[in-house]
Amino acid sequence: MPDASAPAARFTEACLRAAVAGAAPAGAPRSSDYEMTAGLVPPANRRLRAAGVLAAFRDGPSGPELLLTKRSPRLRHHPGQIAFPGGKLDPGDADPIAAALREAREEIGLGPSQVELLGTMSPHETVTGFLCTPVFGWIAGEFTPVPEAGEVAEVFSVPLAHVADLSRYRLERRRWLGEWRAYWSVPYGPYYIWGATARMLKALAERMAHEDRG
Repeated sequence: MPDASAPAARFTEACLRAAVAGAAPAGAPRSSDYEMTAGLVPPANRRLRAAGVLAAFRDGPSGPELLLTKRSPRLRHHPGQIAFPGGKLDPGDADPIAAALREAREEIGLGPSQVELLGTMSPHETVTGFLCTPVFGWIAGEFTPVPEAGEVAEVFSVPLAHVADLSRYRLERRRWLGEWRAYWSVPYGPYYIWGATARMLKALAERMAHEDRG
């Protein structure tokens, strides 16, 4: 849980907004699931599918908080994992932002009109073949999540003070497809946040730490 001694100035709505304002610069380096494991490189013939995920924040009892989902254990891909609302671009989606907003409506009942867009960061490449753009938004007004029963087992909140604190992240590893793979995790209570979700949140934490220093 968040450390009460952590410097509160780093974890405010204003700092979040400053860190993610606007769009990721063209040509900015992107993160990758491959980068944490020495000697592991993506297949040369890979075809990446564009995707967008929504990191939606709102006011909470102790400051800004982030909404995350726990995927249904019945799903074929990534059952039971912690994730942002989001997914691959459908033919009708103009861009990753549109995909992220559409998926958030479908998965947790968050309407696009309730989301103030704050900005995006560089895409993250996953080992499952997605180039995923994190889209940051602020939820305006009251909102009660309505999980889509077929996809989402639970919607829960994590304080910004937790996911923006770099000291909370740890590098771990596990076997995947017969090989040891390293990945970031940032556990919160009973929720094991790891993989691409943790890596994108770590990029946010790094951006916020840079804003705090600058």
